[in-house]
Amino acid sequence: MTSVGWLQISLLFLAVLIAIKPLGLYMARVFSGERTFLSPILSRVEHDLYRVSGVTPKKEQSWLGYTLAMLAFSLAGFLALYAMLRLQAYLPLNPQGFAGMPSDLAFNTAVSFVTNTNWQNYGGETTLSHFSQMAGLTVQNFLSAATGMALAVAVTRALARSKVATLGNFWVDVTRATLYVLLPMAIVVALAFVALGLPQTLQGSVTATTLEGANQVISLGPVASQEAIKQLGTNGGGFFNVNAAHPFENPTAWSNYLNIFAMLSISASLVYTFGQMVGNRRQGWALISAMAVLLIAGVAVSYWAEAQGNTILTAIGVDPALGNMEGKEVRFGQAMTALYAAVTTGLSDGGVNGMHGSLTGLGGLVPMFLMQLGEVLPGGVGSGLYGMLVFAILSVFVAGLMVGRTPEFLGKKIEGREMKFAMLAVLILPLVILGFTSVSAMLPFAVASVGTAGPHGLSEILYAYTSATGNNGSAFGGLTGNTLWYNTTLGIAMLLGRFAYIVPVMAIAGSLAAKVKSPASEGTFPTDGPLFVGLLIGIILILGGLQFLPALVLGPIVEHFAMLAGQTF
Repeated sequence: MTSVGWLQISLLFLAVLIAIKPLGLYMARVFSGERTFLSPILSRVEHDLYRVSGVTPKKEQSWLGYTLAMLAFSLAGFLALYAMLRLQAYLPLNPQGFAGMPSDLAFNTAVSFVTNTNWQNYGGETTLSHFSQMAGLTVQNFLSAATGMALAVAVTRALARSKVATLGNFWVDVTRATLYVLLPMAIVVALAFVALGLPQTLQGSVTATTLEGANQVISLGPVASQEAIKQLGTNGGGFFNVNAAHPFENPTAWSNYLNIFAMLSISASLVYTFGQMVGNRRQGWALISAMAVLLIAGVAVSYWAEAQGNTILTAIGVDPALGNMEGKEVRFGQAMTALYAAVTTGLSDGGVNGMHGSLTGLGGLVPMFLMQLGEVLPGGVGSGLYGMLVFAILSVFVAGLMVGRTPEFLGKKIEGREMKFAMLAVLILPLVILGFTSVSAMLPFAVASVGTAGPHGLSEILYAYTSATGNNGSAFGGLTGNTLWYNTTLGIAMLLGRFAYIVPVMAIAGSLAAKVKSPASEGTFPTDGPLFVGLLIGIILILGGLQFLPALVLGPIVEHFAMLAGQTF
């Protein structure tokens, strides 16, 4: 590790910290229906959209109505994208003449983008037309992110209001998230990416002459626009197969910085929006602090592990001075690769600028473990916030048990109904991840897709289902995922990780919204101070992490100790 590397990491986090308050306040005004500086331009467009679609903005929905609207919207998005991918050969803007996707791959891809996962069992530049990239994937990048933001705002209203039966209007929240937040920011970031060298063209490819005199076909397309919403919406799906390790997706150190900043900006700022909307900004900062502690710890461990190098490579004569550079872009090095890996997995983004399967045993453990904590550091746009609120509810319940008081969170009593739904939500991840991993590790045709034997092979399977269920989308590498088994089961894991989680969370929101919001008293456990932050971190580590420890011991942990001993499998 070097001081320059830590300076790079520190400056990035400082930039995000500076952006949190102004962006968070802006989003609070947007979702509260207040006037913003974009209102003179966009308010007429917003109302025209409501009129055309038949939405009554002032008509609010119960938690069940809100949830059913979200499910119907997601189902419609899935069907439209699935049809587009299957019929790609007959649709316009297909300069390469690509055929339609096979049914199982189209299912996996459609589910992936509708759930904000963006797991990719295909190479974008060799599989998808420009129409599929723009009208299919990019559109879902906006809509799946807007859906997550809307759900987070609905849960926030449940804690801000007192004795009400409604949580807002799903259609209004999705429209405002897209129109006032995601679209303007994506335009600005896309233009910045173009200035930094990312292509933005409808041309399919160009032919270049190499130094050896051979002809090389180089794929092009509308890269900058997709890259912008890929990061802002914590989607992560790249235009090219190698994602942000490709020079057309991430050409310079500045574009790398902007990639990471864009990933963090909205997700982190939404937590401040939560504090503003519930009338307790200190509560927002408390949640941000817990997220930051765990995320920075992940960056530190990953950076340290990669900077130490790989003893197996050292034994065959590789100079360990530069650390473990296998699978990394020399343009970025260990510091920015470790930062990118930790942020993208703590965020539920899934984009990568290096190959996670090439990380050391301990370096590879970090991104896997951050996903298994529940994707709340700060998680996907919206999904990370409501996931963190579930852990906050569990934390105050534990605190209430320890001191013998009725647990409360922001003036709302936490009782049996809320705890049942909270536990149902947090058990989804281990049930799906460990269930599918154990079955895949036993089936010969599933094991045949593993690229490496031994503990690393187990890590490949475990990482895939962790990434899918956590709606992250990054891959460990080495696993051949484009098979009927993995396309289907990973798709099911994505659906369960998104929707089987959010339904009980929305039930909690409906229950809390109906309760009276009581003022704090001398006996109230404060949830905006360091004691609560410490308790929250402990609950996340215990409930989010320890249940995966046995599987991690068999995979990346044993691989780490084997590397130290200079052993290979």
